[in-house]
Amino acid sequence: MAVQQLDLEVTGMTCAACQSYVQKTLREQPGVLDASVNLMTNSARVVIDPDKARTEAILEAVEEGGYGASVVDTDVSVLERQALMRAARRQEQATLARKAAVTLTIGFAGVAMMMAPAAMHHTRMNWLWLIITTLVLPWAGERFYRAAYAAARHGTSNMNTLVALGTGAAYLWSAFATAFPHALHRHGINADVYFEAVIFILGFMLLGKYLESRAKGRTGEALEKLACLQPKTARVRRGDDVVDVPIETIQLGDTLVIRPGERMPVDGEVISGFSAVDESMLTGEPLPVDKRPGDLVIGGTVNRSGSLDVRATALGRHTVLARILKLTYDAQAAAAPIQDLADRVSARFVPAILAIAALTFVVWFATGGLSQLPRAISAAVAVLIIACPCAMGLAVPTALMVATGRAAQFGILIRGGPSLQKLEEANTLVFDKTGTLTHGKPSVVEVHAQIEERELLCYAAAAEARSEHPLAVAIVEYVRSKSIPVAEATEFESFAGSGIRARVSSHVVHAGNYRFLTEHGIEVNDLPDGAGGRSFVYIAVDQRHVGTFVLSDTVKPDAPLAIAKARALSLKPVLLTGDNRSTAQAIAKEVGITEVIAEVLPQGKLEAISGLQAEHETVVMVGDGVNDAPALARADVGVAMGTGTDIAMEASDVTVLRGELALVPEVVRLARRTMHLIRQNLWWAFGYNIIAVPLAAGVFYPFTGWQLNPAIASAAMAFSSIAVLLNSLRLARWTPS
Repeated sequence: MAVQQLDLEVTGMTCAACQSYVQKTLREQPGVLDASVNLMTNSARVVIDPDKARTEAILEAVEEGGYGASVVDTDVSVLERQALMRAARRQEQATLARKAAVTLTIGFAGVAMMMAPAAMHHTRMNWLWLIITTLVLPWAGERFYRAAYAAARHGTSNMNTLVALGTGAAYLWSAFATAFPHALHRHGINADVYFEAVIFILGFMLLGKYLESRAKGRTGEALEKLACLQPKTARVRRGDDVVDVPIETIQLGDTLVIRPGERMPVDGEVISGFSAVDESMLTGEPLPVDKRPGDLVIGGTVNRSGSLDVRATALGRHTVLARILKLTYDAQAAAAPIQDLADRVSARFVPAILAIAALTFVVWFATGGLSQLPRAISAAVAVLIIACPCAMGLAVPTALMVATGRAAQFGILIRGGPSLQKLEEANTLVFDKTGTLTHGKPSVVEVHAQIEERELLCYAAAAEARSEHPLAVAIVEYVRSKSIPVAEATEFESFAGSGIRARVSSHVVHAGNYRFLTEHGIEVNDLPDGAGGRSFVYIAVDQRHVGTFVLSDTVKPDAPLAIAKARALSLKPVLLTGDNRSTAQAIAKEVGITEVIAEVLPQGKLEAISGLQAEHETVVMVGDGVNDAPALARADVGVAMGTGTDIAMEASDVTVLRGELALVPEVVRLARRTMHLIRQNLWWAFGYNIIAVPLAAGVFYPFTGWQLNPAIASAAMAFSSIAVLLNSLRLARWTPS
């Protein structure tokens, strides 16, 4: 069965109940296999069977519930989407701030007037409050009343229902008490009014929404910072001129001129110049990387020193920066399994609160009769206002947004909630050897010289410079790293699989394996230890053996640190490789791994992973993302080490762009911290309501003589959501150690 993914933008959601309703509605539609809705990003991800599902019907179902829905335009890059979201959020914040400021100012001014020595008679004050509240109520509470009405039309309820019922009941009672006080007095009922409570409830709700929006913006700061890396214009060479053009007009193959201090506008290949490029914002690597002709540069990175001419090789959503943003954005839309708990509670929460508010009113009225009617109304309104499920809806996605965004700033791409939750449960780290624990290419580790070493290096590099064999390339790189110039050789001749012969100055140089030299009548008088998978290149000058290069696929410098960190987190490291056992054990001993699974084919790697999982172990497989793809897929979490320019970025659960092994245990540490904060958020969201609702209902009144005022209840409700957001923002300080 063919499966298609549909990404939707959903507007009008304000709390966990909204999120739960939209998600339930989507999952009930024909042809929908699964749906996940994210309150933080106002998005939904729907998996459908395209033969059975109709996109129009899915959108109509959401809209019938009082929400807006549209299909995300795949031609719009995440960079552009972030800019639109940022502009919309700023506009929303400006509106919320203005309404909150006006409403609260009116509230405090009215209270000050009532407390003034020369205050007017309370009857006239009540009429003044009635006029003010009647004017303020539809203006300040428009967003809540519209949403509550839309939900009621379709037989559902949400946070806006609680606010609308609470403020509406308080307003109508106060208006009746103001207009007909004597009717209440004849029945022994105090004509108490709650106009100031209505004003303060709306003011605090708006202030809470404003602060919540600000905090939500901070949870996406990491993504915002990445999106802002791309410059708006670029300098392009047009014939003999260099002109500034908008980045949208750059075409593939254009030559870009990048001056010192400027950011790369798009991905490209250096065609002239030399410079050091700061890639830290994308990879987390603090040291600039030298770039010369033929090297690739990534859009958004900073040119530090020299001037570069760069040919554009990738544009728009095909650049590495855009792909990183897309993966990070997608990760924030992927809910963790723990979100299901919050969703189940939220779906039943608002109806339960409505029932509790009704019960509160009935109990207070029944215990005191008509004389307790004002208190019964006050208690019911306080219950409606204080029990907002916003904190439940924010508990999981806020932490995920901050964690995945912060990780992206250090070049760690995490696919989202399910991956983070599995990482937290991990107890076994399985490492591939070649390209993961080791560099994946030979390097010179020893030089045995029987003549002056510099002279040996000169002969070897000159002879090997024209060879493309990996061992020859490694020798030439080693010599160049010593700042020794490489001379030009003549009469070069290659012998496949064994060695080369060349003339350097007036001398004949042979370079190759032991058999190659002996076949050419040269006696090799130095045979280094061949243990540990090492390779040897013997050098002879004029038929005399003058030295030997020992080469090996060397261990990455941070590999021992990565293993030590893993053990500190109680993770069991395992080496899994197709290489021979002696080489594998030598590498394992060097980095500190005791459990080795060697000499296995790709199918054997799958069986090894399955075997570990059968022992009730949660396995994280770390590989290079290409030849380890099956094992990465079989593991509970696959971690790809690489530059992020290949399929590894798309196939793995986690991608470490800079290929630094010591970051792998740090990802597990981040996952554990994130899940810890998510549980804290959920405990706070649930615990707050368990305590706050009885307090508002007056359960403790017989013992304390104190009951929660509706205005204070609204402030407490706003604080509950902000507390969850601020707790999640603690993850923004996370840094790999």
